[in-house]
Amino acid sequence: MRRHVKRVRRFHPATLFTAFLFALAGGATLLGGIRLINLGGSLYYLVAGAILLVVAILLLLRQRLAVGLYALMLIGSAAWSVWEVQWDFWQLLPRLDVWFVLGLWLLLPWPRRGLGRDRYYDSARDTGGGFLFVSLLIVAAVGIVGVFHVDHDLPGELPMADVSGPQGDRAARADGDWTDYGSSPYGQRYSPLTQITPDNVGQLQVAWKIETGDKVGPDDPTETTSENTPLKIGDTVYLCTPHSRVIAVDAATGQKRWEFDPKIQSPVGFKHWEHMTCRGVSYHDDAKYASAVIPAPATTAAGIPVAASTAPLPPTATASATCPRRLFLPTADARLIALNADSGQPCADFGDKGTINLRSNVGPFTPGGYYSTSPPAVTKDLVIIGGHVTDNESTNEPSGVIRAYDVHDGHLVWNFDPGNPDATTPIGPDGIYTRNSPNVWSLFSVDENLGIVYLPMGNQTPDQFAGGRTPTSEKFGAGLVALDIATGKVKWNYQFTHHDLWDMDVGGQPTLVDLQTADGVKPAVLASTKQGSVYVLDRRDGTPIVPINEVPRPQGAVTGDHTAPTQPLSDLNFAPPQIREQDMWGTTPFDQLWCRVRFRSLRYEGMFTPPSEQGSLVFPGNFGVFDWGGISVDPTRQLMLINPSYMAFQSKLIPKEKLAKMEVGPAKSETEGVKKAEGIPYGIELSAFLSPLGIPCQAPPWGYVAGVDLRSGKMLWRHKNGTIVDSAPLPIPMPLGVPSLGGMVTTAGGVTFLSGTLDYYVRGYDVRTGRKLWESRLPAGGQATPMTYADSSGRQYLLVTAGGHGSLGTKQGDWVIAYALPKP
Repeated sequence: MRRHVKRVRRFHPATLFTAFLFALAGGATLLGGIRLINLGGSLYYLVAGAILLVVAILLLLRQRLAVGLYALMLIGSAAWSVWEVQWDFWQLLPRLDVWFVLGLWLLLPWPRRGLGRDRYYDSARDTGGGFLFVSLLIVAAVGIVGVFHVDHDLPGELPMADVSGPQGDRAARADGDWTDYGSSPYGQRYSPLTQITPDNVGQLQVAWKIETGDKVGPDDPTETTSENTPLKIGDTVYLCTPHSRVIAVDAATGQKRWEFDPKIQSPVGFKHWEHMTCRGVSYHDDAKYASAVIPAPATTAAGIPVAASTAPLPPTATASATCPRRLFLPTADARLIALNADSGQPCADFGDKGTINLRSNVGPFTPGGYYSTSPPAVTKDLVIIGGHVTDNESTNEPSGVIRAYDVHDGHLVWNFDPGNPDATTPIGPDGIYTRNSPNVWSLFSVDENLGIVYLPMGNQTPDQFAGGRTPTSEKFGAGLVALDIATGKVKWNYQFTHHDLWDMDVGGQPTLVDLQTADGVKPAVLASTKQGSVYVLDRRDGTPIVPINEVPRPQGAVTGDHTAPTQPLSDLNFAPPQIREQDMWGTTPFDQLWCRVRFRSLRYEGMFTPPSEQGSLVFPGNFGVFDWGGISVDPTRQLMLINPSYMAFQSKLIPKEKLAKMEVGPAKSETEGVKKAEGIPYGIELSAFLSPLGIPCQAPPWGYVAGVDLRSGKMLWRHKNGTIVDSAPLPIPMPLGVPSLGGMVTTAGGVTFLSGTLDYYVRGYDVRTGRKLWESRLPAGGQATPMTYADSSGRQYLLVTAGGHGSLGTKQGDWVIAYALPKP
């Protein structure tokens, strides 16, 4: 029987096009592979690029061998990929996706027409197609196995029995209120409410939502952020906006009751600022402190012995007749304003007609370069506030002073200047605090029974070069400082990063908890940090409860600087493993190759690799494993709920003579762009470690939720969290686990909530297992910590701020949304 043959042209256009594709892919891969080999990297890309070019040549020569050779490359690539990353699907994908698609194209009959020396194409003699089909099946099988192979999650369960009594911060606070940024002065981000449970959380629905009207405008800085966690006291919710407006709404309906606009001003306009935000306001109620003095009890509710302050409390001011309930608002133009919580009017008896000028005594600064992004701490008699100082601008920046003002009349009671720590007596009207001393931009925590306020310290700017730092800044930077509430004197301090060159500010609010230990109950403070350690100290004297070890770290700073030989590592830590070349990622082999070359081009010897002129990889990066979102603690069950993130950054020090020849525009944000850093011999360049396509160069997951048993110190479950639906070029909800900025809130009902992921969702999780139980789509990014409260009828609400984050690129808006169970 005569076989069917089809007359074809010698060079079919599809064959030529296919040869061009293989030549293009091969050339790019080969060139990148040569560069990677020169940097000491993988040989694979050089070999793969050479094979692709040979396949292209064979196609042009009409050799059927091209098909079989490419099939062999597919099989070899699949084997190499599994060898490098085992069965991790999301790492296998960029190694094989383009090669698989090219194989599918080559499998079609049109690209193979004209192969062979004959004038006729004979399908029966084309055995290479069958081999290619088999190789594609092998690659597909590797991908399918990867889909069902989970490497990153840790399944498990937390113990849910109540093992601890009430904490010392529960006095005079209704269970349904949220009176402080972290729920209470202890900063636990915990609510004792139980109406919402794992069984019914799936029924949550929008109870009310509002738009504040404070939208980001064209004249605002790029890093305009909505990071507000509202307060709820009585029947009113109080929130603030990026432009420092305060709005009071009915807790049950969201109906506006009053609004206060401080009308912030800038001599140069806002767009020249680094950023603008308001994380919240603070609250003081005279009725809470009805007695003249509050003596320290012999024990807390958990039976822990406590000591009174080493100095007497300041004289108790007379309760205010005009503002018995007052809010304290830090504004973006560096003012502290006291507002009547009932009317929104400034409290005339506080400061200058309700206002204190925080610019006093700190010296000059660039507009927007100094203000308080976080709400102050409020105690019986004092309102205590620090301030943000712009990173990497110069060595002549405002002081990082922490000031305590009388809560009623606003006079200065004490000041703690980390550059002159012993001079706590109020500064004179013409004095200037130590310039450029370490600052506190995040949130304080307070234990009024012990008479201590806890400060999460930043460092002396600039961040990446510390050759000129003073001994006092070296002592107090990047650690935890405990001050006597009455006097501002240092009681103890513990440093978490020595000689910080990586912007490892202690961003999270310290969390206070009476902790069950093998030696009995101890009053603890938990400090979450960017490097991933959670340091657990006795909050009375700063001695470690969980062991802390000094670990040798990379050495070799630039000329004029040095590195600390060791860095402290807590036994309770969530630091990531060291990145390797095979951990580089991308959407295709090409951008993954670019990331491999970039990785090999940077200096990287693990965590705390010093900044360099070559360029250094910083991992964890500037946003850290934990940033200002901190941690959430269930004190009665002794559990910790966390949302660690893992994103690498890169930093580079540019000698000033080179910088002078560069065209340097304004930095996008404090963690993106080139800073001139006046006063040091280098400019500083910072950026996220991304491919040219804007894709993270390190492999996912980049974000998790996790649960920890504090009594054992063990992480008992962990799950990657979030999708790339709102951050990828195509809105595909790939569940890769994305970073989050903002913290979690945990409830006695057994549900914990998070809204800060880079995708626009608020989610509820089972505290016991970490299983996602519910999610709701947000109209904008939710980069804030949620809170929960109950109205006068006992109905429990979850409250979320959805306003986006300029530097993260999430969608911006002005939404505040309350969720609740359906009414009976």
